[in-house]
Amino acid sequence: MKTDNRILAYVLIFAGIIILIGKFLTFGTFLALVMIIFGVRKVRTMDVKIGYTLIAIGGAILLLEHLALFIGIVLLSLGVFYFRMRAVQRHEQMMKRHSFASSLKWDRVPFHLQSQSLWHVIGESDIDLSLAMLDEPETPLFFQGVMGDVDITIPDHIGVEIEATVLFGHIDVEHDKETGFFNKWTWRSPHYELTEQKVKLNLSYIVGDIDIRIH
Repeated sequence: MKTDNRILAYVLIFAGIIILIGKFLTFGTFLALVMIIFGVRKVRTMDVKIGYTLIAIGGAILLLEHLALFIGIVLLSLGVFYFRMRAVQRHEQMMKRHSFASSLKWDRVPFHLQSQSLWHVIGESDIDLSLAMLDEPETPLFFQGVMGDVDITIPDHIGVEIEATVLFGHIDVEHDKETGFFNKWTWRSPHYELTEQKVKLNLSYIVGDIDIRIH
């Protein structure tokens, strides 16, 4: 029964995508969509390497077939980024950055953590908050982009609130996985209100791989 429901879900997703991009549908697009759907299925069955390879190849074919559509997605993501930033203008010292590609390696040596917002087309972030030296009682972090690979380690002595949204991909929190389409996960550490230092993480990607470890 579960297998039948899963097949039905893939059929409905596939039909919806065809309706949305029907006029763009070519053999290459059809092949790319099939590869992406089977890639998601492989990821769900823990065959991660093959799954992400299929997803990457399918995404590359879609990019080559529909460059204008990809540019539109990038512009849409950037527009949403600026719109969301209006809601946090009260943090006047917040650092705002945007780039095509970025790589954050905040998991090796102690570092000062400041309020900031980051947008990128392609981004990789490795963050260990146990190494963070916080300059504010409450530090908001906004990471948003088209494609992102985020690994975060959360210690016990910092109050953390997380809201993660991935349109396509997976969110893994202490082996509790959400994979597929339209994934959203929210979490707040039990002692959040009692801690003197707090971090608010807002992660939002169109295609994302988010792994969160709680220590």
